[in-house]
Amino acid sequence: MIKGKVWKYERENINTDEIIPARFLNTSVTSELAKHCMEDIDAAFVTKVKAGDIIVAGRNFGCGSSREHAPISIKACGVSCVIAPSFARIFFRNAVNIGLPIIESDEAYSSAAEGDLLEIELNRGLIKNLTKNREYVFKPFPEFMRDIFETGGLMEFLKAGKF
Repeated sequence: MIKGKVWKYERENINTDEIIPARFLNTSVTSELAKHCMEDIDAAFVTKVKAGDIIVAGRNFGCGSSREHAPISIKACGVSCVIAPSFARIFFRNAVNIGLPIIESDEAYSSAAEGDLLEIELNRGLIKNLTKNREYVFKPFPEFMRDIFETGGLMEFLKAGKF
């Protein structure tokens, strides 16, 4: 189960350069990438976000470059999940590969407000907005994808012999 506070970005097409600016891609050290997550959209994001928090954003989140630094920076700064009506295909794949749950939900995007507390059950396909006492349903991930998220990403999943 995932539980965290919402950080909402009501923009469509937030691209990977905005998630982690290209000027910080001279490292693959996750703690360094985390320091600059969402910097060009919300300069104070990394000082506000707490472990377990959730990003809720507009359609086509993660478009642009195919770099996996974008979902890595999100996960490394403590974000437990990203919710959007849709994701760029390569961002979706990279997020799964590094073990960052991403959920497509128009309802949750439309209804959730910054600061709301959400509880997410990946196995049931259920998002509970505890602040507003509302529930949103999404298509649950297949068991193997939940295993990838739970083990911390595809490489850890393979190392654990889960395939």
